[in-house]
Amino acid sequence: MTLAISGADAPITTPLDIRRVRHDLKRRALRVLRTLRLSPVMLRVTLTGEALGDFTSLGFDDHVKLIFPGDGAPVMRDYTPRRHDRAALELDIDFALHDAGPATAWALQAQPGDVLDVGGPKGSFIVPTAFDWHLLAGDATALPAIGRRLEELPPEARAFVFVEVGGPEEEIVLQSRATLHLTWLHRAPQAPSSLEPALAGFVPPAGEGYAWAACEAQLAPRLRQVLVGDLSLRRDRVRVSAYWKSGAAGFHEVVAD
Repeated sequence: MTLAISGADAPITTPLDIRRVRHDLKRRALRVLRTLRLSPVMLRVTLTGEALGDFTSLGFDDHVKLIFPGDGAPVMRDYTPRRHDRAALELDIDFALHDAGPATAWALQAQPGDVLDVGGPKGSFIVPTAFDWHLLAGDATALPAIGRRLEELPPEARAFVFVEVGGPEEEIVLQSRATLHLTWLHRAPQAPSSLEPALAGFVPPAGEGYAWAACEAQLAPRLRQVLVGDLSLRRDRVRVSAYWKSGAAGFHEVVAD
């Protein structure tokens, strides 16, 4: 069951109304169906199971809790539901691979039939696709949400995308029916992020737009400042999240003003 919250039960007055909804929180035991290497640093794991019959994910940046077994207490990490096919009972999770960590270790060893518990999502932040243009930006951890959003957009939409990765070998295929303006930014080791100057140089087109970004925790508030302060985008049409924090495990936070 899905319930409206934060005023979402009020009638939608325009096609651009943004809503929050909550879902019954469930924990599902799923099995690995297959894996696919998207790039040297991105691995897709497709999960399956009868429990996906009532799985609901309505927002492109929703997150589920992946619950990895360990020697002690289970380890939980947030991941984006990249694709859900209810008829086929499939759920895609894209893993940005790191040198260490339980999620990367599990994904690299995942074999068909392996069991993984998945919790949630407990809610969705629903951004309409009816905006004239969509600005999407982030590092490799943002790619699952960006890829999902691009596939949701209608042909009449325009999408402006900035993605920062380690080099051309880390670029992946992104598909959309929308008119896509895609910029790959290549970051050298130990170099500062180029996302901030890239967004600072963005010229918002005419029409109604929505901006979304996800990146490291120290960079995230600076990106929001660029979008809201420098580009003068409407605060309620900008969403920036910190998907990870250098030196910390299991970090996920939406950045507010």
